[in-house]
Amino acid sequence: MKLTGPETEYQFKMPLVSVLMTAYNREAFIADAIQSVLAQTFTDFELIVVDDGSKDRTVEIAHRYASRDRRIRVFVNERNLGDYPNRNRAASLASGTFLKYHDSDDLLYPHCLAVMVPLLAAHPQASFALSPGAREWMGGPCPMLLSPRMCYQREFLGGGMFHVGPACALFRAEAFRRLGMFPEAGPHSDGAFWMNACATENVLLIPGNLFWYRVHRGQHLQSSGAARDGALASHRYWAALNSLGCPLEAEERELAKRNCAWNIGRTILNHVKSRQFGVAWAYLQHAGIKPAEWLRYFRRQRRDMSAGTPRDANGEFIAPDWTVFAPTSGLSKHE
Repeated sequence: MKLTGPETEYQFKMPLVSVLMTAYNREAFIADAIQSVLAQTFTDFELIVVDDGSKDRTVEIAHRYASRDRRIRVFVNERNLGDYPNRNRAASLASGTFLKYHDSDDLLYPHCLAVMVPLLAAHPQASFALSPGAREWMGGPCPMLLSPRMCYQREFLGGGMFHVGPACALFRAEAFRRLGMFPEAGPHSDGAFWMNACATENVLLIPGNLFWYRVHRGQHLQSSGAARDGALASHRYWAALNSLGCPLEAEERELAKRNCAWNIGRTILNHVKSRQFGVAWAYLQHAGIKPAEWLRYFRRQRRDMSAGTPRDANGEFIAPDWTVFAPTSGLSKHE
């Protein structure tokens, strides 16, 4: 007997994409977040919801959606793991080739997966793809395939790259697990992951405006401890530039240290001006910059917004090869 129908078929094949949604006390937002996943024009996915011990109706709402759509699986942790340990647990439950984090208070636009998945699938050299949220990447057209050196150029010599959150990424599941998943090192574990992974992996930059990032009082970044947590994580930037694995060339690394010292120094001064002396002191303590290094490197930064942008032999921006996505006319783009 031949079995038909999307729900029956789903039972017998692995999804291409696992959308991972971690949640804690998100009853006000999780219904909209789930609906935005179900509205995707790309439909070969599973949605894994992992609740971290919510005290409200979050689990009840998630189960209600799971009862209607077999692509949704809901898990509830026996104890509260915290943000990034819970994200790693969600990844351990996934069966897809690609992993897409989607926060339980955000909204995916209907075209999100339809843009991200084909672009990363067409670039097997890249371990993961990053979208900048509601903006576009500076310097050139997307998609842009970056080497580790280009990633560090963009972060330390250009307009920045490591500021994006987990929801901005689409991972190859194999690569994400091989890299050890997110380090469980507090609220800025995503930045630590980008710093380490981009030192060794190729990354694909893709267009922005694929999802809406909701800002509300329940987020860590809006909390009173957010600034201090940023100070505790600040040492990673200086440590990355001093690491033997830093992919920058020697001259680039010197300028990168100057830019890094300037950014951290200005942050310290701004907190002093705001009379946030404890946060300023925390940055000074944890940045990892020695007094002699402050004297050497604290100079006004020099950045080029096109740093880390792929160029051809003539120095021109490299246009994407759209023939891998569209039916060919029989002519290459050079003919």
